[in-house]
Amino acid sequence: MIRPAAARVLFGNWTGHSTVPSRSLYPHQWSWDSAFIAIGLRHLSPRRAQVELESLLGSQWADGRIPHISFSPSVPRDAYFPGPDFWRAETQAGVETSGIVQPPVHALAAWLTHQADEDESVRRSFLQRVYPRLAAWHTYLRERRDLAGRGLVAIVHPWESGMDNSPAWDEALARVEPAPLDSFVRRDTDHASDDDRPTDLDYGRYVQLAATYRDHGYDDARTPFAFAVEDPCFNALLIASEHALATVAEELALDPAPHLTAAADLTHALGQLFADGNFHARDLRTDADSGVGVGRLISADTVAGLVPLVVPDLPQADELLVTARGPKFRLGEARMVPSYDLTGPEFEPGRYWRGPSWFNTAWLVHRGLVQLGEDELAEAIRAEVLELAATTQFAEYVEPFSGAAHGARDFSWTAALALDLETTG
Repeated sequence: MIRPAAARVLFGNWTGHSTVPSRSLYPHQWSWDSAFIAIGLRHLSPRRAQVELESLLGSQWADGRIPHISFSPSVPRDAYFPGPDFWRAETQAGVETSGIVQPPVHALAAWLTHQADEDESVRRSFLQRVYPRLAAWHTYLRERRDLAGRGLVAIVHPWESGMDNSPAWDEALARVEPAPLDSFVRRDTDHASDDDRPTDLDYGRYVQLAATYRDHGYDDARTPFAFAVEDPCFNALLIASEHALATVAEELALDPAPHLTAAADLTHALGQLFADGNFHARDLRTDADSGVGVGRLISADTVAGLVPLVVPDLPQADELLVTARGPKFRLGEARMVPSYDLTGPEFEPGRYWRGPSWFNTAWLVHRGLVQLGEDELAEAIRAEVLELAATTQFAEYVEPFSGAAHGARDFSWTAALALDLETTG
């Protein structure tokens, strides 16, 4: 059983109100990490899972966005870069945060957390308190981040995808003039191998993009985004969370129709990103323009294109399954789900999001397979997650052929999602 070891990781990384992804590499609260953590934590302590999400929502901005990092005042200010002194962002409640966001899996996590102990959830008015915040979060994304006006949400930094170093971002990033290397000090390579992490050049570009957004007051209408991309994973998770929020609304005797309409509209719009058997990100910038333009699909095949399997009644599901089983991802043969096309020119089996398999995306694909009735393939993914979590000391990610561990160990979402799959079957 994985439960005792997973509990050791999750309780060991608990800070009293939230869970850090990793004590060394990621010592604060991260947005989509906390959502995944709550999904597993609900099997150990439903109340603690509720507090995890409530704590994250306590860092929400007045405009509805949930920032990707909520900084802990108990951690040294220079322990992580970019830290609070770089972002210079603070909520009305005095919480220091970053200024960008991460994929919106939170409403799904909230509903699953409620289901773990409905009596405790009702006693604490959990859904009543988180629902308006989650609705505001979705409204921010749909209204402020539809940069092209075609019904899809855009990300404005690779970190917002959650898949920071994906080959899908290479061409768009190449247009960004990087911040000088002597203008910042990386902290990630203090705790992980250089070979596993993004290059200094790419990191300089990440820093420049964040600084430009910061210097324009994190204003989505005013910032001249050098990077603006419609990501299929981000939009698919918003669809799944709109469906979850509709269920929450029904539970609270509220009207679910606005969420179901939003989910249907997003599902229709998502079809714009489907080509050649997979969903592809769309780059909204070109070398020739100075703002958001018509854009074009990015050719890279990544796991972000498979995540739409979680979307209920996805019209492209059958074609997507063919791609998932094919040579690019070899679902059922490779270890879990590779993050990038195994036959692609930029494939690197051990470098951050450029080929390795991750536990959170495996969990999402597994969920999609279960919805589609693909029980045999779903069980194969589940078995891989449980085996690799146990044998790698809950590694951050693994090589897709050997299963060799990379990144941090005792990684919280690895422990949480393995626990969830062991418990729910």
